[in-house]
Amino acid sequence: MKTKIFILAAMSFSMVGLAQKTEIKAAEKALKGGDAMAAKTSLEAASGSIAGADAKMQAQYHFLRGKAYAELAKGGDNEAFSEAVDSFKKVVEVEETSGKAKYTDETNQRLAAVVADLVNSAVDDNGKKNFKQAAEKLYMSYKISPKDTSYLYYAASSAVNGAHYEQALTYYNELQEVGYDGSATVYKATNTASGEVEIMDKVQRDLMVKSGTYTDPLDEKTPSKRAEIVKNTALIYGQLGQDDKALEAYTKARASNPDDVNLILQEANLHYKLGDKDKFKTLMAEAAQMEPDNADLHYNIGVINMEQGNLEEARASYMKALAADPNYTNAQLNLSTTYVNEGNGLIDEMNSLGNSRSDIARYDELKQKKDDLFGQGAKILEDALKQNPDNQGLLSQLKNIYGAMGDNENFMRIKKLLGE
Repeated sequence: MKTKIFILAAMSFSMVGLAQKTEIKAAEKALKGGDAMAAKTSLEAASGSIAGADAKMQAQYHFLRGKAYAELAKGGDNEAFSEAVDSFKKVVEVEETSGKAKYTDETNQRLAAVVADLVNSAVDDNGKKNFKQAAEKLYMSYKISPKDTSYLYYAASSAVNGAHYEQALTYYNELQEVGYDGSATVYKATNTASGEVEIMDKVQRDLMVKSGTYTDPLDEKTPSKRAEIVKNTALIYGQLGQDDKALEAYTKARASNPDDVNLILQEANLHYKLGDKDKFKTLMAEAAQMEPDNADLHYNIGVINMEQGNLEEARASYMKALAADPNYTNAQLNLSTTYVNEGNGLIDEMNSLGNSRSDIARYDELKQKKDDLFGQGAKILEDALKQNPDNQGLLSQLKNIYGAMGDNENFMRIKKLLGE
């Protein structure tokens, strides 16, 4: 009885092995005929027992499965990419363990082809604004070929474009962990026939120059992307509300690229968002020193000073903005407003005065000072109108000033200009 059981078990094992071979041969035949779906079906039939097969059969099974899924992926099945990659990796793993590398070389070639297909598919996804899929495909390409860190960089960029910030953050952090720099050398030469500068790889460029069909070889170094990566990391932390991490990232970014004005501005904006207007003002002033002709920087410093009641500092900043851009309307309006605000600041004291001779004298003094300040504000706008006579903002604010001054003649003149 024991002998019969043993014989039956052996027969069962042989039948399973035969079924595996049959399905694998069917899959191989289907692939040769270009029918990847049929190959997949045959391989699925063999999948349940393949773990018990010998290393040679396992390697063959995973190799054919990788080929089938790679073909399906090329045909538009996005889910098939990961299956193809997993199968090809399994081939290499099985053959490394067994010490017999029948399929390894071709498998590595096919993995490289999958990478190319993934990248092309990601480019297509980006064009269709399928940014999440594009990012995942580029990241998969990087995991297959870790030396090609640019795939990881473009994966992060795709995720950012799709506003998938947590996904992008993961990729950016990994880029920093691997020390990605992103700088490269671009090889150029001038086509003697067309006169146009063209980009080539170094070997081709040197050969073309040597042949005389191209001249003026030029090697250009593209800048490092490290500062951009850290900056984007900080922006994403800010977008996700993780402000402490964002500030840490800005500190790190500025340490590696202290001359990047945009980094200073982004950090300044974060401090503004957090309510630290003094730090915002300090950083903006630092940026303004680096770019003294940047009118927007001076204007924003003026806005914060005006909010804080530092009217003299605000005026100085608005004047710098106007020196850089004489037609900066918002700077003209705000500069005028500083004088109006200072004049309005006298009204409470004027209203608190009594009817004594000294109070009346003080009232007249304050009123004259207020009117002088309003007059200064009006003059700024009148001068601005000479360059921009139809600006509704300038006209409206000027009308209000003349109205507050009780200057009915000028008030009616401006109303007429406004078409009222």
